Amino acid sequence: MCSALGKVLCLGKEMFLKQAFALSRVTAARESPICAVGSTLLSCNRHYRSQPTHGIGRFRHLLPPELSKKKRDRIQMKEISAGSDHEYGDLNIQMTAYDMCLVEHFAQYVHKLCNRLSIRVNESYAMPTKTMEVMVVQEQGSKQYLDAVLTTHQRVVQITGLSSTFAPILLEVIQSNQPEGVHLSVKKHTEADFKVRLKARPELEELMAQMS
Repeated sequence: MCSALGKVLCLGKEMFLKQAFALSRVTAARESPICAVGSTLLSCNRHYRSQPTHGIGRFRHLLPPELSKKKRDRIQMKEISAGSDHEYGDLNIQMTAYDMCLVEHFAQYVHKLCNRLSIRVNESYAMPTKTMEVMVVQEQGSKQYLDAVLTTHQRVVQITGLSSTFAPILLEVIQSNQPEGVHLSVKKHTEADFKVRLKARPELEELMAQMS
């Protein structure tokens, strides 16, 4: 009887020691940065978060804060440069064609050419597309019918500070590379050219006229 009781007590002590050893291993694995998985040692903590390379690829904080659409100011006209005796003021290089791809590529060429020649480009923009209907009168009678619809696309490259001695050279280079079907013109920038870009609001203008 005593021998049987001694065996039971020994077995109970062994089970208690095994459980205590297993718990100690689990707590040590949680606290220590190195864990044993099979025969491979793995690091449980991420050390790279404290390294100088942390945050690579994040760029949003480098950009200036964007204004919401409601807080954006109204587009105002910039002061027009009148030029001097030796250089021109603000000039508009206008390109017009029926083919949108053709006039767009030619406008990009003119813009890049001005940048290469160190000519200051204020802005490059597209004018509103215009549509023209061609009507034909019948041979016998006065009734007209629609023959074609022509769509005109216009691009403008605005430059400033062009030297009077270099202007003929620039125009010659542009005209020598002018594609067929593109109408080219150069004129001074005026206030009317700026207002044409804005959408007309006759009702608002009438209300403002009544208030004034």
